[in-house]
Amino acid sequence: MKPTITAVIIAKNEADMIANCIETVRWCDEILVIDNGSTDHTADLATTLGARVINFTSPSFAQLRSKALKYIKTDWIFYIDSDERVTPTLCKEIQVHVETASAAALSMLRENYCYGYQLKHGGWDEDRVTRVFQRAVLKGWVGEIHESPEFEGEVVALHTTLIHLTHRGTVDNLLKSASWTPMEARLLTEAGTPTITLKTLLRKMIMETIRRGLFKKGYQDGMPGWIEALVQGMNRLMIYIQVWEQQQQPTIEERYQNKEMEIANSWKAERS
Repeated sequence: MKPTITAVIIAKNEADMIANCIETVRWCDEILVIDNGSTDHTADLATTLGARVINFTSPSFAQLRSKALKYIKTDWIFYIDSDERVTPTLCKEIQVHVETASAAALSMLRENYCYGYQLKHGGWDEDRVTRVFQRAVLKGWVGEIHESPEFEGEVVALHTTLIHLTHRGTVDNLLKSASWTPMEARLLTEAGTPTITLKTLLRKMIMETIRRGLFKKGYQDGMPGWIEALVQGMNRLMIYIQVWEQQQQPTIEERYQNKEMEIANSWKAERS
């Protein structure tokens, strides 16, 4: 009997992207969308296009990916994000390995497009992900930020890339940063990061920009490569500013509450 496979799409407010993603996984036996609290019509659109939609909200991609396992009945599972695309060549390569059961899991490089340009340097060329698994060997996913699968068995590296249409503009970049930088900041705070100083902030931002732009040769991608290096530097800056926020005593929230109380008391005094 031919082995079966389910495509799992993790999505949140991706009404502009979900349809084209679904069209590139029509070859799968089932399409399952884990809708992470969308407020647009992502879920309705996915249902209309024939996908099964499960509503599950979590800030953790590991939890979102693990949740899908409860609903998978096929032999194989393929995780794909709404801004990723499968080419016919990648489809055929996956199918060959699925049909021959040549490995427990399959990994692939991602071909990343930022600001409309393919980035081949700056660390983007090292972006390999493991996304296809035999259902029987996959136990779940761990990690709050950079989630990773827990499974047993050999991984085969595919030759064909997975297309990743990410960072589609400055606003898209900022929205993504706003969703994950608080989690990384919290983990750093819980790990006992030393007191953040101005020197810390500047060093983290500048060194990440240099690492991406120069050491990892982001400059070879031209202006888009430099922009991405700067964006990654700003992301590091935002993370450590939030660590600084969490280190404040009294907390920032308490400071505002105290100011509100001070103003309220001044009005009480005025009226007495």
